[in-house]
Amino acid sequence: MSEPGRFRYLALEELEADARARGLEIEFHRNLSALSRPAKIGVHRAPNSLAIHPIEGRDADSHGRPGRLTFRRYERYGRGGPGLIWFEGTAADATLRSGESQLLLNRENQGDFERLLIHTKKVAEEEFGPSHKPICIIQLQDAGRRRTGAGTIPGILFRNPYWYYPPGNYPILTDSEIESLEDIFAKAAVLAWRIGFDGADIKSCHGYLGSDFLAAFTRKGKYGETFEGRTRFLLNVVDKVRQQVGKGFLVTVRLNLYDGIPYPYGWGVNRDDATIPDLTEPIRLAGLLKQRGMRIISASNSIPEYNPQLIRPHDTPEMDVRPPEKHPLEWVAKAFRIVGDFQRAHPDVTVVGSAYSWLRQFFGYAGAANLEKNRVSIVGLGRMALAYPDFARDLVENEKLDSGRVCVTCSMCSQLLAWGGPVGCVVRDKDIYGPIYRECERQKGKKGTI
Repeated sequence: MSEPGRFRYLALEELEADARARGLEIEFHRNLSALSRPAKIGVHRAPNSLAIHPIEGRDADSHGRPGRLTFRRYERYGRGGPGLIWFEGTAADATLRSGESQLLLNRENQGDFERLLIHTKKVAEEEFGPSHKPICIIQLQDAGRRRTGAGTIPGILFRNPYWYYPPGNYPILTDSEIESLEDIFAKAAVLAWRIGFDGADIKSCHGYLGSDFLAAFTRKGKYGETFEGRTRFLLNVVDKVRQQVGKGFLVTVRLNLYDGIPYPYGWGVNRDDATIPDLTEPIRLAGLLKQRGMRIISASNSIPEYNPQLIRPHDTPEMDVRPPEKHPLEWVAKAFRIVGDFQRAHPDVTVVGSAYSWLRQFFGYAGAANLEKNRVSIVGLGRMALAYPDFARDLVENEKLDSGRVCVTCSMCSQLLAWGGPVGCVVRDKDIYGPIYRECERQKGKKGTI
């Protein structure tokens, strides 16, 4: 059995034995062919069942336009061979940005995004031929209570004792302000459609504004309290987008299934014990989204400032974050179980899973098992993609990964995100991000901002 809290497995058999000893329901298949299987999503066809999750790079210019490191990152993703590239959290308006270096989609910047998208698809075709066309979805975001930078005011829906709030006594968003935000998101999604993206994600995870709505049990009025009130924002935005875009455009969501925060402040939790997921409402919401034509959902968990281990099982936590009490493998198993239960409830929805990176060079075996057992439709990686952008190519072409290139779950990329970026792999891409990390550490005084 491995050392508690650390990855020490030299062979897959050691990992399997540890999972069995802990009584965890994680399976590993030696046959990796499921990863190469195309995934059909509406009228679209992903060339394989591997995806890159959206992680903010925080390397845009002050106007929100993709910068040099942005183009570099997506070129590496395109050449890496995934079937689905989920472009990172992009502000739907300048007043909603998480920081001065977050991407911003608007009419002034649309040409820059079009060039980024075209370049990403072009390099994918250069590497794999004209039949390889990765599905490209852009995540649209309101940073909510994490809004920072010029012209922004933190967007607060209600007071939650488990959340981080910026210093200052900021007002609660009014219903009329929220209605305006619906139109802002719809406008940004329509712009993404016109640019040529295959879909747009109305981000509803990880404690950003879309996620906060779902847990707004204590907010009064039409955007809180009841299930209908708490899901109103997301459903209204989806309806407004669908009215304006072509039928083939994927209107989707990266959705928290389980916050892991006690009721009445957490979504998807048992009301008596927050350590137990209750997917009744997430499953019900997915049914309403299906009625609106949604064919793909990226499934996630956690409010990272409170319980990052739910979505990012790790060996080493970020600074000022208390190490989790359970072994990381237990968090991997919990994430797999939650996503599996959700997928089984909606077998006709393409569900993108998460929490694979901690398994390092062995994650493909777990992903193949989950695909074969219909616990997920597409295997998604976030931190791994920063460290090893061509993981999909190696799994599809060679059916193995290089253990010297995988993510080591050191949380340095998460720390860069907390500091405001730019975000990348400090270990595997050290020539670029090593100096950036050291400079951020010097400027921030070793203290995060989340």
